[in-house]
Amino acid sequence: MYDLNQKTIFVLDHTQYFSISSEDYIALDYLKGKTGPSNDAIPSTSSGLQFSKSLWTCSVESSIEYCRIVWDLFPRGKLVRFIVSDTAAHIVNTWKFATQNMSHVLNAMALVGVPQRNTQSSDYSVIHGLRAAIEALAEPTEQQLNLMQAAENAVTTNEKIPNKGRVICVTSARDNPSMKSLEDIFHNVLMQQNTLAMSQKKILSIDHCHLVIINVVPMNVDTLVTNRKQIDLSSCLSTEIHTTSAPEISNKLTHLIMSHYDLASTTVTGIPMKEEQNANSSANYDVEILHARNAHTAICGTEVLLPTSIKEGAEYETVTLKWCTPRGCGASDMSACPPCLAQHRVTPVDVTSRPSSCLINFLLNGRSVLLEMPRKAGGKTTSHLLSARGGEIFIHSLQITRSCLEDPPSISEGPGGRVVDYRISDFAAFVKIHRFVPLKSKSNCEDNLHRTRDRLHKRSRYFPLTLNTTMVHNLQRNMPWLSNFLRKIAKEDMDKTDEVQCQQNIFELYTAASRGELLPFATMNSNRLKGIKKTEQYRLLCAELEMIIRGYATNSHHKVILENIQNVRAACGDASIKAENENSRDSSGKSIIRATTDSPLSPPHSMDSSSNNASILKANKRNLINAGQRTLFDIVINVERSQNSKRPEFTGRLCTPTGQVAKLYPDFGSKEKEAGSAVSVATKDETLPIKTDGSSLRS
Repeated sequence: MYDLNQKTIFVLDHTQYFSISSEDYIALDYLKGKTGPSNDAIPSTSSGLQFSKSLWTCSVESSIEYCRIVWDLFPRGKLVRFIVSDTAAHIVNTWKFATQNMSHVLNAMALVGVPQRNTQSSDYSVIHGLRAAIEALAEPTEQQLNLMQAAENAVTTNEKIPNKGRVICVTSARDNPSMKSLEDIFHNVLMQQNTLAMSQKKILSIDHCHLVIINVVPMNVDTLVTNRKQIDLSSCLSTEIHTTSAPEISNKLTHLIMSHYDLASTTVTGIPMKEEQNANSSANYDVEILHARNAHTAICGTEVLLPTSIKEGAEYETVTLKWCTPRGCGASDMSACPPCLAQHRVTPVDVTSRPSSCLINFLLNGRSVLLEMPRKAGGKTTSHLLSARGGEIFIHSLQITRSCLEDPPSISEGPGGRVVDYRISDFAAFVKIHRFVPLKSKSNCEDNLHRTRDRLHKRSRYFPLTLNTTMVHNLQRNMPWLSNFLRKIAKEDMDKTDEVQCQQNIFELYTAASRGELLPFATMNSNRLKGIKKTEQYRLLCAELEMIIRGYATNSHHKVILENIQNVRAACGDASIKAENENSRDSSGKSIIRATTDSPLSPPHSMDSSSNNASILKANKRNLINAGQRTLFDIVINVERSQNSKRPEFTGRLCTPTGQVAKLYPDFGSKEKEAGSAVSVATKDETLPIKTDGSSLRS
């Protein structure tokens, strides 16, 4: 009620310049056997005579069309005034409701007439009209007068009556400095008017004024005035500049009225109408209508797809809806329609066209029309309804999703596409954990509330609604360590002990992934994991765990757990994590698998004492030799090595002392030495003495 739309004032430039032609010629067609009047002032072509409107006529028609749309959509509360400026300001109508109609404005404009070309005077200026517009904004409307009287009758009141408005000036300037001078003059007069209003009770001070200057030039004529978006010159004045040719001023004002009054455009396409020349045939026509933007935004749903397009020759978008199923407006006819979310008045953009006239008469005769829109998933749905009541046409936004009036779906219902795997128990437990409890002391209430909101925001950042969309919460029943892991992660005061236990759980996960064990899914939809490799399942599980940990991360222990999960993801083949780890890998050459297999119970290792990965493996081998000094980590590594290896270790590597390199085929190329050594061995064997006892010799 008290926004900029409450008052709108058109200031029309009536100087000599607006008497020139717009250069947009319209051809005249005559009946056969008749000729038009011969006039040298009217240009002619081979097909006949033609004429063009003046700049003044284009400005008046477009401005009156602007106020027609306003009065059609807002019969009450939105006031429009006209001021004509030449040597003085001429008031066309006032703020009284009796003068807020098309007949009054058109009759007054007919009396004003087209500007005279031959008049010579330096007093012709649009500034007279701008001064009168500021004074008109300070005048109270009938509603503001009632508020002023109520304030005078009240004993004590400090409420200020709001007063805002918009001034649309249709003029023509030479260049940008001329426009800047016009804005400065308007701003100075506005400040003077507000100063005057402080000392007088019958006028109101202007809280804010929006000045829109439209620079009009003939067709195909260049101008030095550039367009400029809305800027604030002061706290009480904002201005913007638009340059357009005279034939396009109507489209410009239509584009501006959509932003001024928050309107939207809808094009009803596929309207079957009989041809005027041949009544036996019909053709499909399109009609564009304007209405409140809420008629489109009120429709809710994830599958809503409003087909928009830029209208030819215009700057705004229009939503295309298809004509469908005309019916009556009775109670029996409307009972089958979905519930209505919103209804708003409509008005055609081109009220004089034959398709618009046919559509209006069709609706006023007691018929209604359903409008269809496409869906993302395919098909169409009836989203809007056009009907007339009391001589006015309305557009209704229909409910295309589940209505709040229907019974809510049962969780146990399966057929019909109902969701059956909601995490109801988990959500109830989540709500129970995050209940607000009143404090006995009232100190630091805002800090506690802020901290609670932050905690709830972090913990609810990732919460799958169904079991079919999560892997972690499907595995809690069959993986006992997972529930304990989630509880430890959720602790804000996580300590070193919790970190060690979580690292043990991550080590168990890595061990299962390296062995290729299947994940024990119970309620997970089997179709979702069909065809997915085991490593991919573990990678998805680790990715989800990483999202959960990021939501709870508050201290350094959480960061350590996060790094371990990322290492497991990299070991499972996640390319993105691999790239990150390769960039952050240090010169020690420690492998990702070695980092992920570090159990919390394994002995600490020094990065300085081991120069490469081979030294780490050799140190582990020495630890395995000493059975009495073996740790749990060494035992696990030994078991994995024995299970995963398909053939025995190279004998030369096992027999080579630590620090030396095993030589492959050490005796290769020494056949002669082998032959000589064989002969010497045989000779020695022949000359060996045989020990016998004495009895055998005597015999």
